[in-house]
Amino acid sequence: MNSKRPVNLDLSTIKFPLPALTSITHRITGILLFIGLIFALWALDTSLSSPQGFEAVSDAIAHNFLAKLIAWGLLSALAFHFVAGIKHLLMDVDIGVTLEGGIKKAQITVVISAVLVILAGVWVW
Repeated sequence: MNSKRPVNLDLSTIKFPLPALTSITHRITGILLFIGLIFALWALDTSLSSPQGFEAVSDAIAHNFLAKLIAWGLLSALAFHFVAGIKHLLMDVDIGVTLEGGIKKAQITVVISAVLVILAGVWVW
């Protein structure tokens, strides 16, 4: 087959629409949440092991910059993943599957997620 269609393998030159970016970010936040389970499960295990373990985790989250950053990152990833997941569930039941509806839902996803990320930052910091 001799196709005359252009082939562009350089992804940095492709301009993705907002619904595509939110879908890609939804997948990335899912991976981050999976990896972040290491920190979350360690913190849960340590905090439940003894009163000293609880104090150690509580002190780390209260005073350690890296622990706060990880906690905020996990909460931010969870917020975006949750909101984008609801968007995908709405698409599964045929709500807003038009081009205009997809763009509007992507905009709403970004705005709600941004608000939740800011609230998570205020709560953690």
